[in-house]
Amino acid sequence: MHGSERNAQFSRALIELRSLILGGTFETQHRLRETALADRLGISRTPLRQAMDRLVEEGLLERIDTGGCRVASFTLDDIIDAIELRGVLEGTAARLAAERGADAQLARRASEVLDALDRAVHHDTGLDFDTYVPLNAEFHDLIAGMARSPIVAREVERANRLPVASPSAFLQGQEVIPDFQASLRRAQHQHRAVYEAIMAREGARAEALMREHARLARSNLEYVMTENPTLAARVPGLALVAQ
Repeated sequence: MHGSERNAQFSRALIELRSLILGGTFETQHRLRETALADRLGISRTPLRQAMDRLVEEGLLERIDTGGCRVASFTLDDIIDAIELRGVLEGTAARLAAERGADAQLARRASEVLDALDRAVHHDTGLDFDTYVPLNAEFHDLIAGMARSPIVAREVERANRLPVASPSAFLQGQEVIPDFQASLRRAQHQHRAVYEAIMAREGARAEALMREHARLARSNLEYVMTENPTLAARVPGLALVAQ
């Protein structure tokens, strides 16, 4: 097998296996059988093992002392901590962007994204959800990049891979959240405030606003898990939370 083919199989195995785990296909603490899983995904075992190694690093899988891996489980407090950690990291990114001065090209693109997000949340139909989702993810990526720190950007990306911690985590289960459109408009207002603080070189304010922004995900999490736990299956990653 050529290197390019191995890389392609690894990438596919990583994406598909991560999706299966976050989607609740396997129960928590379920031991993954490599041969059966390789057959299911239609790949060889070497790229599958590489994908499993990556998912161990991400925290979705755990090593078993006798060999192999099992699906990890999380408590509600674990997920709250993950969201809090993302808020701290993104807040740090926003503060550094303000203090160091945002890269002009990234700042210009962030402004364009914000304008497009405004149009998405005030669409004729009430909300252009298909437009909002990728633009929301891009805005968060831009904030991380504006910090001018590869280390911060890398750690933000790592935190985003934790179950239910990414800025887009609850967007895929958006129909379960009460007053969802109002929630997205509030989030967009916060996006604007963070950007304006960065451009005004107000580091402390930018950091505080970004950390507060992450709390929206925590509010959504607590609603789903405490008010109506049956909805958890509709939000990717919540299947891993012990009830």
